[in-house]
Amino acid sequence: MNAAGNILLALGALVLLLASIGLFRLPDALSRQHAATKAGSLSIVGIVLGAALIGGDSTWIVRALVIILIVWATLPVASHMLARAAVRELNADTRPADDTD
Repeated sequence: MNAAGNILLALGALVLLLASIGLFRLPDALSRQHAATKAGSLSIVGIVLGAALIGGDSTWIVRALVIILIVWATLPVASHMLARAAVRELNADTRPADDTD
C-alpha cells in the first residue's frame, strides 16, 4: 500500500504543479480559473488518497473520502462564482459609458 500511496502522492503533486504553471501561463481569467479548478480537484484526490493509503487504517480512508466529497462539493461552486465575476467584469469593461450631458 505504501508504493501505491507514494505513486498517488507523486501524481497529485505533479498535477498540482502543472495547474500552478497554468495559472501563470494561460492568457485570461477564465482559462486560469479552469486550470486551477479542474487540476486542483484531481490533484487533491491523488494527494488525499495517497496519504490515506500510506496511513493504512480504515479511518484514514473514511477521512479521505469525506475530504474528497467536501472538495468536490465546494470547488465547482467557487469556480462558478469566480467565472461569473470574471464575465461581469469583462462585460462592465465593454459597456459604453452613459452620456448624461
